[in-house]
Amino acid sequence: MANGSSSRSLLKPLPRNSLLLSSSVMIIIVGIILALTYQSILKPPPPKLCGSPGGPPITAPRIKLRDGRHLAYKEHGLPREKANHKIVCIHGSDSCRHDAVFATLLSPDLVQELGVYMVSFDKPGYGESDPDPNRTPKSLVLDIEELADQLSLGSRFYVIGKSMGGQAAWGCLKYIPHRLAGVTLVAPVVNYYWRNLPLNISTAGFNLQQKRDQWAVRVAHYSPWLIYWWNTQNWFPVSSVANRDVGILSQPDKDIILKMGSSRKPHLAEVRQQGIHESINRDMIVGFGNWEFDPIELENPFLNKEGSVHLWQGDEDMLVPVTLQRYIAHKLPWLHYHEVPRSGHFFPFAKGVVDEIVKTALMQRIN
Repeated sequence: MANGSSSRSLLKPLPRNSLLLSSSVMIIIVGIILALTYQSILKPPPPKLCGSPGGPPITAPRIKLRDGRHLAYKEHGLPREKANHKIVCIHGSDSCRHDAVFATLLSPDLVQELGVYMVSFDKPGYGESDPDPNRTPKSLVLDIEELADQLSLGSRFYVIGKSMGGQAAWGCLKYIPHRLAGVTLVAPVVNYYWRNLPLNISTAGFNLQQKRDQWAVRVAHYSPWLIYWWNTQNWFPVSSVANRDVGILSQPDKDIILKMGSSRKPHLAEVRQQGIHESINRDMIVGFGNWEFDPIELENPFLNKEGSVHLWQGDEDMLVPVTLQRYIAHKLPWLHYHEVPRSGHFFPFAKGVVDEIVKTALMQRIN
């Protein structure tokens, strides 16, 4: 009797609240597993802040920003108080304040002739600048404006942005046009998700990338929380920039790199010394995220020709498709477009190019 009763009790349906309890327990267990996985694999480690215990040393001059962060900078050319033209240089991805090609390759004679002062700086998370986990296209522009103010660059200054730094230059045109004497964008990276970039134009440019870079851009745009894992895992090819893969470059770029040799990046170790996430990855998240504005909607900030905007692009650039720049130049007729034939992404390193770019940038009127 006892055994039969026991068997019947096993066949008896469980109360509904017991089933709910079991489901809740399973959800909690799965949640714990996912949380531990995120903590151990997906979540990036904290950045190694400069000046912190065990972190990189502080060697550069830095300013303290509005939110308490520090921005490291480097000055070039004439002293500020003696210069006629003051230029802020914005570096691209996987670079730092030392990679100021427009300052380092500018002819000394031209520096004196034109009276040029330049300042380059580490973008947040690069070099010796504190990371900004809340960085947006606008916040970086405000960093630039604050740098200019604390260095007393005057009411108006020039901006030169290269590659991923070109996106910050677009932001300057949007948010602080009243502070600009002129803007130069050099092979600026295009965000394929700008709302006014036609789908056929965007798709054509997107498909010119390597498959690995297409996937990295997708992850940065749609799942930014996954980008650290994506650029550090070994299952799939990661971003070519994150992997420092020069194999994807055009032949003109490879020729330049070969000619430069070991002098190309003497400060390479300093670029990512605080970690890859708040430098390379943050550039991708911001650069390919949803912007608050579209550069194609911008209006001419220099209606009285008191300044000018220039965009330079190599026609054999394998990182930034020339077709995208041609479309932007077509939609913004007030922008002066300079296409450099038989040139790749690193064309400013070719002899005499920097002099031409800087001289053009400082022209107040275009005939």
